[in-house]
Amino acid sequence: MIIVAHTPAEVREIVDAWKVQNLSIGLVPTMGFLHEGHASLIKKAREENDRVIVSDFVNPIQFGPSEDFEAYPRDFEADKALCEELGADMIFNPEAPDMYAENFSTYVNVDEITDVLCGAKRPGHFKGVCTVVSKLFNISGADRAYFGQKDAQQLAVIRRMVRDLNFPIEIVGCPIIREDDGLAKSSRNTYLNEAERKAALVLNRSLQKGMELILDDGIDDAKTVKDAIRMEIEQEGLAMIDYIEIVEWDSLANVNKIDGPVLCAIAVYIGKTRLIDNFIVGEV
Repeated sequence: MIIVAHTPAEVREIVDAWKVQNLSIGLVPTMGFLHEGHASLIKKAREENDRVIVSDFVNPIQFGPSEDFEAYPRDFEADKALCEELGADMIFNPEAPDMYAENFSTYVNVDEITDVLCGAKRPGHFKGVCTVVSKLFNISGADRAYFGQKDAQQLAVIRRMVRDLNFPIEIVGCPIIREDDGLAKSSRNTYLNEAERKAALVLNRSLQKGMELILDDGIDDAKTVKDAIRMEIEQEGLAMIDYIEIVEWDSLANVNKIDGPVLCAIAVYIGKTRLIDNFIVGEV
């Protein structure tokens, strides 16, 4: 039976016992409402570690004042059942006061690469992400942590944080998991009505256009690729573009010429729901 822990102290007590046995630990940080994308991370962690911890915590400090913290979908019992089915050993489900003591005032912030893409549109978001992930690393004592490529900027930011602060943990990036029709799996997909769900397919469709230009037609001009993606999205009446960017994968700096590993990332509002998607060209 899967262990359900609610406090950092509970996690540490169990982890200490695992460490005495020299067992390796994989961590899958999530905000719950688990789907097949999360499942792929848990499966990968299960393959590579002796013990697997899944954190299930809707982190309040990464939401802006006008964002959807209260509305964010939650279903802990379903999450627990899926984790147990996939062979996770522990699910860590704290309450906010367990993670953030009264007068909490210590944060982790990564500069520069958090100022672009989603970071430019959501001030303070990555400070909240880096702070909670740092705490999860400390609490879990994990050897490896697993993050999906769908949140590509998050993956890049966490890798930079781990490098800069010398965390003794390996960050494992995992591929985007999609629905059969190409829509990237996301907890926010549940916000879409039927018409919006159909309209959301424009994200993957536009990225496919961009990828074909680069890989099949040999186009290396970033503006040409971005313009083609923009034209495809603008044909969808329910879509409103937040950003379309092509950046160097490691630094997330804008590029004019596609040469070496690059990330092509988009954020699009479908109705009131903000969705993100991306592709990476080159070895990363």
